[in-house]
Amino acid sequence: MKFVDEFREPEVITKTAEEIRRLADPDRHYRIMEVCGGHTHAIYRFGLKDLLSSNIELIHGPGCPVCVLPMGRIDDGLSIAQDPNVIFAAFGDMMRVPGTTGSPLEHKARGMDVRIVYSPSDALKLAKNNPDRHVMFFAIGFETTAPSTALTLVRAKEWGLHNFSVFCNHVTIIPAIRAILDSPDMRIDAFIGPGHVSTVIGCRPYEWIAKNEHKPVAVSGFEPLDILQSIVMVLRQLKAEQAMIENQYKRVVPWEGNSAALRAIAEVFELRPYFEWRGLGFISQSALRIKESYAEWDAEKRFVVPGVRVTDPKAAQCGEVLKGVLKPHQCKLFGRECTPEHPIGALMVSSEGSCAAYFNYEHRKTEMVTSISSMA
Repeated sequence: MKFVDEFREPEVITKTAEEIRRLADPDRHYRIMEVCGGHTHAIYRFGLKDLLSSNIELIHGPGCPVCVLPMGRIDDGLSIAQDPNVIFAAFGDMMRVPGTTGSPLEHKARGMDVRIVYSPSDALKLAKNNPDRHVMFFAIGFETTAPSTALTLVRAKEWGLHNFSVFCNHVTIIPAIRAILDSPDMRIDAFIGPGHVSTVIGCRPYEWIAKNEHKPVAVSGFEPLDILQSIVMVLRQLKAEQAMIENQYKRVVPWEGNSAALRAIAEVFELRPYFEWRGLGFISQSALRIKESYAEWDAEKRFVVPGVRVTDPKAAQCGEVLKGVLKPHQCKLFGRECTPEHPIGALMVSSEGSCAAYFNYEHRKTEMVTSISSMA
């Protein structure tokens, strides 16, 4: 398959891994953050960590929108859906994310009308087909998914569809990276930039990281060679004592971004003054809200929202894992009380969550090796 098979070619992967080992200074410890949860998933799925030198440490970043959503926002959205006339619509990866009184799926089991949709337009069609009910779409995602929500709101306004609204939880990636760099307990040498977000915003928004923070960034795709080539790029920069933005994912990511998608976002959304992130706290201008011109379709303006603030369970260490301070297996609940079947934290729910990725690939691999060793 074009753009897949050639990025999984074993011989080229081996040569690239050898290049990484050649570039890495054995007397130096490298901390490279992959911002996107999709990269974390790929790293564990393809066993890329095993190909790297022991002095190259990959840090898992906050680029999983489900994972960074605080529990209170889930409670707020579900509070609206307590109304029997409201249909709660959301993507499938939201269904098992726990709120204080259970996940959307658990609320569905108790009788709440909760529907899985594959796009915001599916939720809009649901509203059109159920004129006597109100459909609230629980929108979530970085700039990657914001354009589709924006275009859905434009269509709702054009159609004059008044039984539809959006509970907006779209966040932006740049303030999150800034918050990580400002964190006193973090040391990052370079970044593997998010591929999906960059298809919308392009590469230019990362230039301040190189210019002001002197950190190399390589925007990367999601196949094994994409990620390994991106590591080569940042190691070459570090070796030459340079800091610049490189676009490894040129086959998909335009340097200036997607102008049509950016126009759609600008038409419908504006920045919130503050928004709370799980693990990172309140970050100014880090999320989107619906403009006044689309207020009729803004669930937070149409309904009374409690504005709940809830801390994660004390034993769960989602915040530390999100910031890269801890590895998933270092959390006290990992693999015991918290598993994909019975998640306590959002990082174990989402397919892009670092805990779920670690559990499904690295943790099970370790368990299998241990089991085989005990049988020998």
